[in-house]
Amino acid sequence: MASRYCRVVSSVRAVAPAKINLSLRVRALRPDGYHEITTVFHAVSLTDEVTVSAAAPGAGRTVTTTGERAASVPGGDDNIAAKAAVALARHAGLAVPDVAIDIAKSIPVAAGMAGGSADAAAALVGLKRLWNLDIADADLVGIAAQLGSDVPFSLMGGTARGIGRGEMLTPVLSAGDLHWVVALSDTELSTPAVYAEWDRLLAAGLVEAAGDAADADAPLLAALRQGDPRAVAAQLVNDLEPAAVALRPHLRAVIDAGVELGALAGLVSGSGPTCVFLAEGREAAIALAAEMAGTGLVRGVRRAVGPAPGARVVV
Repeated sequence: MASRYCRVVSSVRAVAPAKINLSLRVRALRPDGYHEITTVFHAVSLTDEVTVSAAAPGAGRTVTTTGERAASVPGGDDNIAAKAAVALARHAGLAVPDVAIDIAKSIPVAAGMAGGSADAAAALVGLKRLWNLDIADADLVGIAAQLGSDVPFSLMGGTARGIGRGEMLTPVLSAGDLHWVVALSDTELSTPAVYAEWDRLLAAGLVEAAGDAADADAPLLAALRQGDPRAVAAQLVNDLEPAAVALRPHLRAVIDAGVELGALAGLVSGSGPTCVFLAEGREAAIALAAEMAGTGLVRGVRRAVGPAPGARVVV
């Protein structure tokens, strides 16, 4: 659908949240190369900030990234935020745009918390405002799904159940806040590498593919509605955790340490290698973060609260 536009501002700043998979159940590989999953996404208060600005004619897409491990983030048209700019322009019937994209990273890079997806989602909402586009939210979600499986949730935020590749979302009621301690790893893990390891473990009979029972996450959804962190902790599950631990064995020691130090539960976030720990409340999270920082097992810790809102323009 073509869309008329008139740029009325010179730059727009937007933010988007990190995600934690409260539940991630993996099925066998699909013919299109993706794995069928069911997941419960939970957005948390760690955010990346993306500023989009008009660039000189012929400049193309320039991407500048600052923050921890910024050097490992792709630049130019290889960056997912630049891909978002091209996809949005094409959808709107515009020429391929000249735009400067500045990303300030707070979400850990290649860490299983959808930092790249957050950047793409922030770029989409920022450019929609920059170019004054009249595009329906459903169309924006469709563009997001073409960019990556987690990008639609980065737009939505809150808590949601995802099926398919994770891009088909249903909002989930979550009462109260959940307080998390995020343990940062010295290493990175690529999502394709973790899924490939899961496939290897499946072939070796060391993991099992999830069934297709629609009510598998019913106890977790009930716990979220109740707002009971202990009940939520009892239902946390990540089928990719064995694969992540097989590739980075020290993650098992990190998880065990967090639980021994008082976390209600700990698990690898998504494809890892970040580990996340659910705490009883704010004070418990503060204490746990301090204890985890002193273990020598992690390069740093962050505290986060969820659910958090999705990608949004910052005024």
